[in-house]
Amino acid sequence: MKKKMIAALLGSALMLTALSGCGQNTDGGNAVQKNEITAEAGNTGKDELVFVNYRDIRDLNPHLYAGEMYAQSILYDTLVSSAEDGYKGCLAEDWTISEDGRTYTFNIRDGVYFSDGTLCDANAVLANFNAIIENKERHTWLEMMNLLVGVSAPDSDTFVIELSEPYYPMLTELGCIRPFAMISPNCMKNGSTKDGVEGYIGTGPYVLTDFVTDEYAVFERNENYWGEKPKIRRITVKVIPDNQTRIMALESGEIDLIFGKNMIDADAISQYLNSDKFTVGLSDPTSTRHIVLNTTHEILGDLAVRQALQYATNRQAISDGIFYGLEQPAGTLYASTIPYCDVDLEPYSYDSEKAGHILDEAGWVMGSDGIRAKDGKKLELDLLYNSDSVTEKTISEYLQSEYQKLGISMNIHGEEEQSYRDNMKAGNFDMVFNICWGMPYDPQSSLAAMRAPVYGDFAAQQGLEDKDQIDRAITDILTSTDETRRQELYSFVLTRLHEDAVYIPLTYECNKALYTSDLHGVHFGTDQYDVPFADMYY
Repeated sequence: MKKKMIAALLGSALMLTALSGCGQNTDGGNAVQKNEITAEAGNTGKDELVFVNYRDIRDLNPHLYAGEMYAQSILYDTLVSSAEDGYKGCLAEDWTISEDGRTYTFNIRDGVYFSDGTLCDANAVLANFNAIIENKERHTWLEMMNLLVGVSAPDSDTFVIELSEPYYPMLTELGCIRPFAMISPNCMKNGSTKDGVEGYIGTGPYVLTDFVTDEYAVFERNENYWGEKPKIRRITVKVIPDNQTRIMALESGEIDLIFGKNMIDADAISQYLNSDKFTVGLSDPTSTRHIVLNTTHEILGDLAVRQALQYATNRQAISDGIFYGLEQPAGTLYASTIPYCDVDLEPYSYDSEKAGHILDEAGWVMGSDGIRAKDGKKLELDLLYNSDSVTEKTISEYLQSEYQKLGISMNIHGEEEQSYRDNMKAGNFDMVFNICWGMPYDPQSSLAAMRAPVYGDFAAQQGLEDKDQIDRAITDILTSTDETRRQELYSFVLTRLHEDAVYIPLTYECNKALYTSDLHGVHFGTDQYDVPFADMYY
């Protein structure tokens, strides 16, 4: 009962505050004025914020993928940004789309300068896109790159993108923090960014002024920012790898804000629900924690085994026992709050008796050693997890114990992150932990990637009889211009993957924030990796 109360209280703590600017992806509309009034009325004079992250800022080249996205988001701008109710202009003041959906023409905002004084006009945007296209193979996880015919700048105010086919997620992908953010051409190496950059100069609301590797980074307000200037003048980001140490730093006043999916433990969050000194914030589901089943495996190629594993998985127990109800049980691969994913699917409920019956019917007979077997083959599986994740190890041990009761022997082993990812991508697994890409990449980008060996999905689905049908439907989704037809195709794909039981959804992740209560304007945007510093104030 206590855990249910905690979950309810956590849910009610969701921030629905206002936003402004476009240096970051935002999620609101016309509450900016109220935000400004409140800020003016409650201004404490404090204009410095101390943030914390578990690692260094790393390489902030906006066209590559090593850097911390919260930092890239405040340094650089994109052509457009995503909002809850659609898209809004950023470096592009407005745009038009041709009737056939293949040509996008952007009117570039006047008077925008990079923080080094370089004009950000259509020619600067073209230089950025040429640098991105030069390194195209790194970006083909975005289907837009596969459909790209060419880019041009007919004049200094106009930028044009041409595609071979219409592509409905086009603006969503252009609004992602990377790789379509603009860096000063002066930072490029001979017009290129694929081999690194000379500096981190953008048009965003902040500039990077100082950093010491593995210790801290300092961002100062861009006083020449083209949009509304942030209330916070300086952001200092301290590097504290340990969760508990971060909490102690918040308690002592060393830091002001902890923000991120994996930055705060669930039990720590529960301790601050009734605090006057600190505020808790939770987002809607951002992504799904799940296990991928390799259908090319001799045993997991049997649909009955995959279905039995679904019924044998107690998601509610995982939610309550490991996440204190913070992450809700997941019944489907994507939460119904994700666009196009509110599909009428019946979740696999926890029913160990039904799981056992399915295995019995499929010929998996319980042996004297407590392990089922069929045609001399024991029901033994291997679960791979990221050894850097304590949570995945805990869930693995729990499932190992639960499945054993049904006569399923599951070996578990963890590998360090890079090895784990390499083996997942190569299909070297029976079962493997994974997490959906999350907003704004779900469902379109993560589904598109299932058609190629980007992650483990492609390999895992190779044993499905309807794999070709699923892939064709995904391709049709991406180029469909008919909203009704697009939803039908999404429903087909999500239904097939659900009935094929390729994925065992566990819990829905959410974004979390814990911060000093005199800090305001903290909210969650349409991009789970964005931290809305530009909207915060004391």
